[in-house]
Amino acid sequence: MQAQVVEADYLIVGSGAVGMAFADVLFHETDARLVIVDRHHGPGGHWNDAYPFVRLHQPSGYYGVNSRKLGGDSRDTHRLNRGMCERATAAELVSYYQQIMQQFLASGRVTYFPMCNYNGDYQQHHTVQSLTSGDTYSVTVRNKVVDTSYLNTMVPSTHPPKYAIAPGVQCVPLNELPRIKRPPSGYVVVGSGKTGIDACLWLLDNGVAAKDICWIMPRDAWFLDRANVQPGEEFFTQSFASFATQIEVLAQAESVGELFEKLEATGQLLRFDTQVQPTMFHGAVVSRAELEALRQIKNIVRLGRVLRIEQDCIMLEHGSLASNADRLYVDCSASAVERRGIVPVFAGNKITPQMVRTFQPTFSGAFIAHVEATLEDEAEKNQLCAVIPMPDQPAHWLSMLAVNMANQQRWGKNKELRGWIVQSRLDAFSAMARAVLPTDTEKLALLQRYAQSAAPAAAKLQLLLAAV
Repeated sequence: MQAQVVEADYLIVGSGAVGMAFADVLFHETDARLVIVDRHHGPGGHWNDAYPFVRLHQPSGYYGVNSRKLGGDSRDTHRLNRGMCERATAAELVSYYQQIMQQFLASGRVTYFPMCNYNGDYQQHHTVQSLTSGDTYSVTVRNKVVDTSYLNTMVPSTHPPKYAIAPGVQCVPLNELPRIKRPPSGYVVVGSGKTGIDACLWLLDNGVAAKDICWIMPRDAWFLDRANVQPGEEFFTQSFASFATQIEVLAQAESVGELFEKLEATGQLLRFDTQVQPTMFHGAVVSRAELEALRQIKNIVRLGRVLRIEQDCIMLEHGSLASNADRLYVDCSASAVERRGIVPVFAGNKITPQMVRTFQPTFSGAFIAHVEATLEDEAEKNQLCAVIPMPDQPAHWLSMLAVNMANQQRWGKNKELRGWIVQSRLDAFSAMARAVLPTDTEKLALLQRYAQSAAPAAAKLQLLLAAV
């Protein structure tokens, strides 16, 4: 059967958080016609596959798309996040993105292909095939194709364990925890990332005794304190004091070791066990109350990654551990976003969105779309959209900050971009800083602290990076 032909100005591969943020800016700032294709049955990307009790790690206030508010600015009442800004659930996020997609489709300017594979070459040939009917479509792209799948978010439910599992051993993704029918003899949580944290917190919150949880922690991690990244006027002092403190500590540090010691001492970084030096940094955000709850778990196994699980033992990289077949193994080993090589965001007729502001994927997607919509020169666009590499090790805190600071400096020199950022819903702090009045002496002092240390910190950053 001959493929049906569809025309568009932009073909966007992926309707996840970044793809929707990108599409939203083009939709509202241009009259472009868009084709959006995704393997999922609806928009929202990995949120369609996420475990039912997952929440955003960051406040809802600066996640989603630029044109539509996410949540209602409420304050959390849960004891582990009490008083802080609300964080949307997976169900809320999926509903949010469905509403946005309906707005797109009602305009007649957007064509959506859910449950479809993109089979093109991201250059000249663009075909879409339905996973349900097998129908194929040929897309004629007048401007560019946007590959939002490059930094593919992985969750345990879609990425099975890489270790071997013996017959008779029950190993499930944490999606299955709410479906437990009977209590096992104990729980073994495999993985020390944010999904491992969420699994342990869910078990504790649902009455499982800490002594019945074994946590296999291949690497200890540095965490960010959620209290330091809260939007809203009532959090101004703590959030902006945190920004200023990080820059001051960096400017004064004489070594990488000293830098991390001071970042921890001043509350900018947290860790599970103060006696264990972290070797991982993925930017996971926790509250101090969550960390205290996790510290109830004493059976921590630090023998590297799991190689295989037998009925009576667990084989790891650096040893083995006795076990039994009646335990429930909870797999949390999938890396959320793998560290991949950086490619130019703008390359001919292809756009590859990546992070251009630290740990803000949706702002990054929206910002890149605005740059595409308002600028012509490819070199200038790539300079403004220098990619921040995804972190894995503690030293990557430095390389991320270096690119982030350089980007902020470039954006500040462009009047139009400054104005867009201040108005952006996805930027939680620029508008707050811009709104500070000359009479707000306390707030001005915090902003001045940051400004005074920015140049020395940037210079020290280069020295420390050279020493890594």
